[in-house]
This record gives sequence, C-alpha cells and structure tokens, in this order.
Amino acid sequence: MTEARETSRKTPEDWLLSSETEKARGRFKVFLGYAPGVGKTFSMLSEGIRRRKRGEDVVIGIVETHGRSGTSDLAAQLEQIPRRELEYKGTLFSEMDVDAILARSPQVALIDELAHTNIEGSRFRKRYEDVLLLLENRIDVLSTINVQHVESLAPRVQALTGIDVREQVPDWVLDRADEVVISDVTPEALVTRMRRGDIYPPERVERSLANFFRRGNLIALREMALQRVTRAVDRTLDDYVKRKRLGSQWAIAEKIAVCISANAQARDLIARGARLAEALSAELYVIHVGRERDLDPDRKRTLDASLQLAGNLGARVVPLTGKDTARTTAAFIREQRITQAIVGRSATHGLRSYLYYFALQKFMAEAPHVDLHIVTQDEAH
Repeated sequence: MTEARETSRKTPEDWLLSSETEKARGRFKVFLGYAPGVGKTFSMLSEGIRRRKRGEDVVIGIVETHGRSGTSDLAAQLEQIPRRELEYKGTLFSEMDVDAILARSPQVALIDELAHTNIEGSRFRKRYEDVLLLLENRIDVLSTINVQHVESLAPRVQALTGIDVREQVPDWVLDRADEVVISDVTPEALVTRMRRGDIYPPERVERSLANFFRRGNLIALREMALQRVTRAVDRTLDDYVKRKRLGSQWAIAEKIAVCISANAQARDLIARGARLAEALSAELYVIHVGRERDLDPDRKRTLDASLQLAGNLGARVVPLTGKDTARTTAAFIREQRITQAIVGRSATHGLRSYLYYFALQKFMAEAPHVDLHIVTQDEAH
C-alpha cells in the first residue's frame, strides 16, 4: 500500500520524467475518436488479436462492448482479467482490477475508456492513473478515448453540443502517448451506423441524432480529432528531428510566427497572423526581439498592448534577446520549425530602406524553408 500511495502522489511532471527512457516503461498507444461508434474499441481489439497471433502475451484489462455484437465477438478471442466488485452507497459496481493485471504481468493490456472515473474505493480515482501505473511496470497499454474528453477541448465541445463533459483526461496524458491514431469514419457513415442500431438501442437513435449526433456537431468534432492527431504526429516528428538533427523543412502542422516591434502597426500584423492561423488551423507565435529603445515609456506601453492582444487571440508570445534581430529571429524559426513568418515593411527609402532589406536578406539566408509574408504598413514613428 505504501507503493500505491507514493505512485498516487506523483505529479504530471514526475510521470513524464520517469517515462523518458523507452526501455524502462511500457509503450502507450491511444485510439482517438470523435464520437461513440466510430470504431475505437473495435480497432483496439483488432490490434490486440494481431499482436497475440504474433506471439505476444495480450490480455483485456477492461472493455466496454455496449451490447455491440461485433465488439463482443472480438473481445471473446482474448483473455480477460476478471473485474473487481466494489460496493458504493448500497450498489455493486464492477471496475477494472489493476492489481490483478499487475499480478498477471502480461506484455500488453487493452484498457477501454481512458477518461473513466473509478468508483470510490478503487486504487486510483481515474482510469488513466491505472494506465500510468501499468506503463511504469513495463506493460504496453492500448487504450481508447473520444475527443470530447480531452481536457483542453472539453469547453469547446460543451459550447458546441450543449452537453456537460464531466469525465476528462489532462492533455499531458495524451502527450505522454507513444502513438495516437484516429479511428475515423465520415459523419454520414456514422449516422448510417446509428440508424442501423449498431451504436445505440433503437429507442435512443432519434434522440441522439437530434442532439449530439447532429451533422454539424459531428463535422466539428471530427475536425477537432484530426487536429489533435496532427499535433501528436508533429510532436513525434519534432522529437525525431531534434534527435537526428534534421533540417527545419521537416514539418507537418502549420506554425505561423508574427515578428513585431514596439510600434502601433504591430497590432495589424498580429490580427493578420491570427486570421491566417485560424484559416490553416495552425499554431500562432508572436515574436519580439527586445531592444534598448523599447524601454521608452511610450514604446513600452505600445508593445505591452500588442502582446496583450496576442495573448487574447491565443498566440504563444515569445520574447527573444539578441544583438542581431534577423539572426535571432531566424534561429527561433528554425528550431521551432515555423512554416510561415509575417513581418512588416515600413522603411521604404534612404538608408533605412537599405538596412531593412539587408536584414531581410540575412533572415532569409538563415531560415530558407519558411514562407515569408511581407506586409506593407504606414511609416512608424
């Protein structure tokens, strides 16, 4: 029990640090869906069966079939760890028995519904904590989750569907996954499954189609799931690029950087960058290389207002320091694999024009793979 208490006290950072060495932990694969019925559990079970046929020791920790015959048929082909019975407020509940899985010590455990909240009296409050314990004990885990249960997305889903999302998984848990794959069907195919009675009993079909399963909802939820998987793929690629020291051209997701100075025109650049980021479903960065003259009270107020706008628009604000603005900015863009950069143009004559274009040429030489947008602005004073 001491070990259990110590495990439950671990912070998210502790879990991430303890999982850095690949050989010291199990591998974690998550099947992500945008709605019930897209095939997450079916895909998880299918992979478990394939891995068992390859000679791996595979067990089901817990699978919820929801009465779906295809899912039940697959689950019957694998060994299932008996569930633990727990009484709570006079009612008997059955939960996954994480201690029994640890005692059985398989190579792979299949654990459905990652966001599930365990009944009081369980070893952990949340199922994802059970999963993390199994990974710590070198057991590979295959699991499932719907996009509405991802903590950072739950408020958007609630606003979209009007449904209160009670069970959530912190984003850092999904970031911890070695692999995130999407279980995907078109909204039209999902509605067809619903009408056939493949997802819910007949008495629930029309009500579901009129609420959560409205076509507009499904399209938006699917887009969220695709974006979340793209983020996971890009993070995996980012780790690989850094480990192999590959070039900045290795990018999947769009990343937009707006390069600003302490002038009033910066707000227009930020707004333009935000519109582009929204259109491309891209991450948005706002970069500013500090200069001594920015300490002037008027310039500082202008800069602070611009950075406040950037934060309000969801941008990641990045203050940089360096004597050479072009080189400092280009280094950040290379390291973060920014795909598009937005800069302003106000110096259009005389020595200032020459210095501007000289800096621009230096920037392009240092960051050749970024798409550069030069926005003409009124002269800054």
